[in-house]
Amino acid sequence: MTKIAFVLVAAGVLAVASPARADRCDDLAAQLAQQIDGLKVGRTVAGVIYLTHPAVKRASLGCSARNKTNEIFASSASRKPPKEFFDFVASATALVFTIPRADALRGAQRCANRIGFLRGKNIVTRYRKLDIRCTGSAEGTNVIVSRELDV
Repeated sequence: MTKIAFVLVAAGVLAVASPARADRCDDLAAQLAQQIDGLKVGRTVAGVIYLTHPAVKRASLGCSARNKTNEIFASSASRKPPKEFFDFVASATALVFTIPRADALRGAQRCANRIGFLRGKNIVTRYRKLDIRCTGSAEGTNVIVSRELDV
């Protein structure tokens, strides 16, 4: 009898815990929209919430996965992104990962400034326990900020 009760309790806990992950991500996206001027939250597809902002071409918030916490993706329309692009990335990163905005700004700019002839077009760096990936192309620059889970 106790095994059946344990299985029912475990199934109940799993059923309650599953929607909470999506709710936390939706709450985080709503918090981003409240804190960043001009940010609008779009639809959610496969754990990714699409965002729109005047300073970026494309942006999204990736929800937690097995090996990562949340992920911020931003794409600019130019090879050398303007200051407003980095302001958006820094603000979103600071809110999602609860680090100082100045550190988030420095990490994103540092990564994007390394794109070039000597280091290549795909830069992967770590700054303040954040994984920052920058990719440069003729169409623009992409910045992805994430944090791996400590296993």
